[in-house]
Amino acid sequence: MVAKTTYACFKYINKLTTINLIKMKNALTWGLVIGILSGLWLFIMHWMGYDIKDDKTSPYEYFSILIPIVGLLLAVKNYRDTDLNGNMSFLEGLIQSFKVLLVGGVVAGFIGIVYINYVTEGNNYSAFSGRLFGALLIGLLSALGVSLVLATKSNKLD
Repeated sequence: MVAKTTYACFKYINKLTTINLIKMKNALTWGLVIGILSGLWLFIMHWMGYDIKDDKTSPYEYFSILIPIVGLLLAVKNYRDTDLNGNMSFLEGLIQSFKVLLVGGVVAGFIGIVYINYVTEGNNYSAFSGRLFGALLIGLLSALGVSLVLATKSNKLD
């Protein structure tokens, strides 16, 4: 009896996990793309001779803003067109944007920690944390903008 109940519970949990992973496939895929490209940008900037040793921002760093904006636009558009059959509300787009940015932020943060500890090996934590705050702000504004642009359902609030 206990074995049968345990088997049924594991089968149900496996079904729920599979369903959630299928729902998160778009967020995981595009989050990994954004995170890896953002992490690679650190190494490209280092290769070009620009490091984050001080609080000065090089002009080339502003091009990194395009990574989350374009990645998020492609991710939410793909989500709207494939998972929602072309019909998405603002809130659905915003939630999907946050999922994508959460995955991308974790990956980029991990790569950034590796970069600080093993590539630059300096005391530049304050400069890096300032850039992380800027990335958070850009991600939030990008999520709002992309969700607003790609929303197809209009919900009246009155």
